[in-house]
Amino acid sequence: MSLSTKIMIVDDEETICEALCAWFAKDGYLVETAFSGFDALARIQDNAFDVYLLDIKMPGMDGIELLTKLKEKQPDAMVIMITAHGSIQTAVEAMKLGASDYLCKPFDPDELSLLMERVMAIKALQDENLVLREQLMDHQDSLHNVMVIHSEPMQKVFKTIEEIGPSLAPVLITGETGVGKDMVARAIQQQSLRSEGPFITINCGALTESILESELFGHERGAFTGAVKARRGRLEMANNGTLFLDEIGEISSKMQISLLRALEEKQFLRVGGSQPIKSDFRLISATHQHLPHLIGENRFREDFYYRINVIGLHIPPLRERLEDVPVLADHFLKHYVEETGKSLMGFTQRAIGMMTAYQWPGNVRELRNVIERAVVIAKGRMIGAKEMIFLNPEADFCEMGPLTLKDMEINHVRAALDSCNWNVSRAAKQLGIDRSTLTRKMKRHQITRC
Repeated sequence: MSLSTKIMIVDDEETICEALCAWFAKDGYLVETAFSGFDALARIQDNAFDVYLLDIKMPGMDGIELLTKLKEKQPDAMVIMITAHGSIQTAVEAMKLGASDYLCKPFDPDELSLLMERVMAIKALQDENLVLREQLMDHQDSLHNVMVIHSEPMQKVFKTIEEIGPSLAPVLITGETGVGKDMVARAIQQQSLRSEGPFITINCGALTESILESELFGHERGAFTGAVKARRGRLEMANNGTLFLDEIGEISSKMQISLLRALEEKQFLRVGGSQPIKSDFRLISATHQHLPHLIGENRFREDFYYRINVIGLHIPPLRERLEDVPVLADHFLKHYVEETGKSLMGFTQRAIGMMTAYQWPGNVRELRNVIERAVVIAKGRMIGAKEMIFLNPEADFCEMGPLTLKDMEINHVRAALDSCNWNVSRAAKQLGIDRSTLTRKMKRHQITRC
């Protein structure tokens, strides 16, 4: 689950708050608690949450009154009512006032997870128009879509893109997390005969199987709890365009079979549907994993692999093309200078030396985030070694000015999360700690994805 999803639990029973907080935190959500309706309203003035769990029976201000006030302040908020079995009718009435669902005491952990999946699916429906606007916007040569082809390895990549662009054959892009596989996918689409068509993307590793199935194939009204209306899936949206499936190595065998059938037949069924829907799209997939290895472990289907890997394209990591670092850094600097309005002229030689000596485990994504942070904290006209201190914690603090241990830990944790595309489990493994420890550090330091 996304660590940018914030939950507030409002219940006058501290034990209930603690139990729910522990469970949702285990799933990777950012969770806060309030013990009264008044406390909750005071705390959301400047800090909105994605999902609220409200106990119906509370002294002073009950859950129904709090729901009404909350909806006035945040109409799109997802609200789950907490109730005892004897008050289910009241919870149903609350749903008529705008609540998304209700939760009965005592809690069943599996039901709790399924409920949150349903609520997040409804939220995804609400966000669909915004997502589509972002995905279907013109792919102008903005900074984040620029492909730097300064180095010989990237020149070869770009030459391959020019060669395969006009084809409609499926492409599999491989490479480490953060190398820019999404930018390469967009570049292929721009070189294709379908450059004017939609470019639809989805990160397969960020969703559970049930949500991913609905996102890809769409669903009919009533297909599951929360499916209040029919919804088109990404396969349907990509008709006459390009479908980009990022982190395809994460999908289940069942989903591989469904996608293989859709690719072969160029049609599919919505979840809960019976009428085939035709869609003609070009498939581009990407993964940081070694799929042949997964095939050997029976974790990836061989027939599906050969169907998506008609054309293979590997993107080298940034450490193998360090000559691209100054060029990329300059691109990112210009973008963030324009965004922040700061008067920064460039990088000192020492800063460039630190960047080119660094191995960039998070690749281009990490470099972009490093430049963004450097621009934010920069005081003078040039970005120097001081702004790059987290690339070399053992550097001369007397010359560059000290960072606190807290600052260094925050920088270290954020760099690991950036390099793993905010996959908490992978970032924890990279840091050599368990997932729960990393989650606690993120909560303690209020580290969230920008």
